[in-house]
Amino acid sequence: MRKTFVMEELDCANCAAKMEAGIQQIDGVESASISFLTQKLTISAPEEQMERILQEAAKICRRIEPDCRIRL
Repeated sequence: MRKTFVMEELDCANCAAKMEAGIQQIDGVESASISFLTQKLTISAPEEQMERILQEAAKICRRIEPDCRIRL
C-alpha cells in the first residue's frame, strides 16, 4: 500500500533528508520519500503495518525537527 501525507512545519531540507533516511530504516517500510518542496511524505508498506510505521515515523520526525508533524 502506498500512502501520502502532508508534513507540517517542515523547515529544513537537510532535516527532511535525515527523516527520509530514518523512515526508510523502519521495519516493514518498502520505500519512503519526503519532498521538501511539496511538504509531502510518501510511504509504501503493507497495509496492516501502516499504523505502527506512521507512529515510528512521527517519532523520527519529532526527534529531528521538534515542530514537524505528519498530518493524517
